[in-house]
Amino acid sequence: MGWMMRRSVVRGAVALTVLAMACTGTGVASADPAVTPSSTAPATAQLPSRIVTKAVVAGQETLLEVYSAAMGRVIPLTVLRPKDTSRPAPVLYLLNGAGGGEDSATWKAKTDYQKFFADKHVNVVTPNSGAFSYYTDWQKDDPVLGRNKWQTFLTQELPPLVDEAFNTTGADAIAGISMAGTSVFNLAIAAPKLYRSVAAFSGCARTSDPLGQAYIRTVVGDRGRGDITNMWGPLDGPGWKDNDPFLHADKLKGVKVYMTTGTGLPGRYDVPNARLIDGNPATLLDQVLMGGVIEAVVDSCTQQMQQALVANGVDTTLTVRPTGTHSWEYWERELHSTWPEIAKDLAAQS
Repeated sequence: MGWMMRRSVVRGAVALTVLAMACTGTGVASADPAVTPSSTAPATAQLPSRIVTKAVVAGQETLLEVYSAAMGRVIPLTVLRPKDTSRPAPVLYLLNGAGGGEDSATWKAKTDYQKFFADKHVNVVTPNSGAFSYYTDWQKDDPVLGRNKWQTFLTQELPPLVDEAFNTTGADAIAGISMAGTSVFNLAIAAPKLYRSVAAFSGCARTSDPLGQAYIRTVVGDRGRGDITNMWGPLDGPGWKDNDPFLHADKLKGVKVYMTTGTGLPGRYDVPNARLIDGNPATLLDQVLMGGVIEAVVDSCTQQMQQALVANGVDTTLTVRPTGTHSWEYWERELHSTWPEIAKDLAAQS
């Protein structure tokens, strides 16, 4: 059986599996380890958004703490600086997955991104917060996940502070994996002139259809213990359609879009001697089975998003691996392969 036919079979089975998992409360997005999000109530004082702490951790890594007026709390971020800080550099906002950087499933812990960007003339900004938030503005505060106004923070509060603190060129791009692979589209739609490029690694851009909502329920509800109706309102309400990038693909015109996905079939990094499996049978089983299910769903979402983007004349590059699960070594590889194009976008004259 050819891989195209196997992919179709996997997709059909996966759709039923995800819906069943959503109905039974089983978490699908377990490729990222569980994390307990902070439910600290936001401060009530209306203080302006500002940088609270800026400290060099080691080498080119800087820890940034930014107070968000919209959320009423301090957000920690990691910034990778270019070697030559005497001349302005653009900014890549690089988002983590479901754990939001609050767990061990991060770009820093799972990939070589620090080494990779060491000789690149760019500032790489990564929030270390936002677990199970979808990096969006929630309609209501959640009893477990607290106040989430990430769209406001990432598109309005943070960029001017970063530009001033790090002497940037004013050119921005954004990329994210898994959960954040959905968020990057909505962030770009909300701020049409902010990003030159958007890269989604294994993200599902469908949010208002039943399968997309089932996927989000497993991330926010089952794993994060949050109420998804606090995010965008009732499942049949306008909030979900308003935040479905597939339905608003035309609003991405003028932005370069890069999408990558695997099919869910086991690939080169789904073997016992892979770096992040390190001979652990349980890790391998989880990555092959659960990671395969997730990536097959993502593949279907991505193919649909590609069709919508092309139909609306959006400049899009899609990379589909014939194999590969929902896991970090694939994302590391795809960051490497996508970066040269993003770099060109950031260097282009506006």
